[in-house]
Amino acid sequence: MTRMPVLFVPHGGGPWPFVDLPMFDKAGQAELAAFLRGLPDSLPARPKALLVISAHWEAPVPTLMTGSHPPMLYDYYGFPPESYEIQWPAPGDPALAARVRDLLQGAGFDTAEDAQRGFDHGTFVPLKLAFPDADVPTVQLSLMSDLDSARHIKLGQALAPLRDEGVLIIGSGMTYHDLRGFFRDPREVSETFDKWLQQAVTAEPEERNEQLKEWAKAPAARQAHPREEHLIPLLVTAGAAEQDPAKVPYTGTFGNARITAFQFG
Repeated sequence: MTRMPVLFVPHGGGPWPFVDLPMFDKAGQAELAAFLRGLPDSLPARPKALLVISAHWEAPVPTLMTGSHPPMLYDYYGFPPESYEIQWPAPGDPALAARVRDLLQGAGFDTAEDAQRGFDHGTFVPLKLAFPDADVPTVQLSLMSDLDSARHIKLGQALAPLRDEGVLIIGSGMTYHDLRGFFRDPREVSETFDKWLQQAVTAEPEERNEQLKEWAKAPAARQAHPREEHLIPLLVTAGAAEQDPAKVPYTGTFGNARITAFQFG
């Protein structure tokens, strides 16, 4: 079976591709949407399933979505009524969820499951663009609520065998995430942090992981991420990449902030 790459994708803000959000630059939205729509064509084969680590789910221990038909979770507020009618009815994959739990428990993690959990917007927004037919089985895996950098890299390392089983691992977050900053001028902060981040992620794998563990010491790091939940999915994907190098398949702007995607392998 073809080995799958690992992806980290920016998911933008709220339901942005499906409703008119004038507060975000239209050119930037169009470029990000085009990148996400093109994701399937960038893969070496059609994935058997998707495992998504979204910035919008935290739990005390790594928790797996186990429902066969996950509902929608509209975890955003104050958007137009049509944004609460968006559908992306991808099937779940209980067998994959069980496999992930086995891998994580084998690596020393306590785990849990949630049969009622729905697809949050960190999953359904980018994937409705990338896989509009919603025909690839999809499972979400939560972050750990401690948001510890080293532990999330280790979490990703435990997931690496899935890549040889046809599973596409996707981290969904943002390389800049300061909601108040979007309404000021995020350009200088986001460009400063993104420059460091691209250098760190494209470094040799061992150096990459060591730098990512210490991301908070980077220039403008805490200005770009007052709270790091939108960056942590990148660390999971870096762990799952093992020794594979990273490349930058997309970098652009969203709300005038620099945002970047990464592909490993």
